[in-house]
Amino acid sequence: MKVHSLLHSSLLVEDLARARAFYEGILGLAPSIARPGMSYDGVWYELGPQQIHLLCLPNPEKGLERPPHGGRDRHVALGVDSIEELASRLDAAGIPYTRSRSGRAALFCRDPDMNALEFVEAVAGDRSAG
Repeated sequence: MKVHSLLHSSLLVEDLARARAFYEGILGLAPSIARPGMSYDGVWYELGPQQIHLLCLPNPEKGLERPPHGGRDRHVALGVDSIEELASRLDAAGIPYTRSRSGRAALFCRDPDMNALEFVEAVAGDRSAG
């Protein structure tokens, strides 16, 4: 047996409309029609063969203090074609972020539910950027 791919990452959100405003409005993701009916609300986003699943469920870690820099917390890393364009969008929306401490073209921010996200400037399909 060999683990060969990451299929999706699930993130807990408290307010689905607020989360969608971030993921769709700021990041420009489009909801997937592939999500089946479930016993809780949520939305899926397709990123090539991978997905992000937003699950509108109670967060068992609510109130837990998170590190200021998302790179020091568990996080999902996403490839983008322009870190500077993303930084401009985050600035315009008043969303704080930190630059990668490694010197890479990368930044970290948190979604409205404090999920840490890393964005790495990379050509689509480049696996070496992480």
